Amino acid sequence: MEHLNEALGLLAVGMIMVFFILLLVVVIGNVVIMLTNRFVPVTDKPGKGGAGGKSNHPKKLAVIAAVVDVITHGKGRVDSIQKK
Repeated sequence: MEHLNEALGLLAVGMIMVFFILLLVVVIGNVVIMLTNRFVPVTDKPGKGGAGGKSNHPKKLAVIAAVVDVITHGKGRVDSIQKK
């Protein structure tokens, strides 16, 4: 019975450690994303596509349309492409 209690204790400690390590990974990842979005400027060049309703590169549009066509077996179509 003593071995079972020791095993369950080790199991609980291990699961708690994994939970805290994963929680740390998520929190640190979100902080890095937040800091990157706040302090790293977006470098969209005018006339090269991107946000704001500007035209997209024709090769990229063709590739996206081809991928949608292959995945949906010709039943899907691309109406618009927007950056979110």
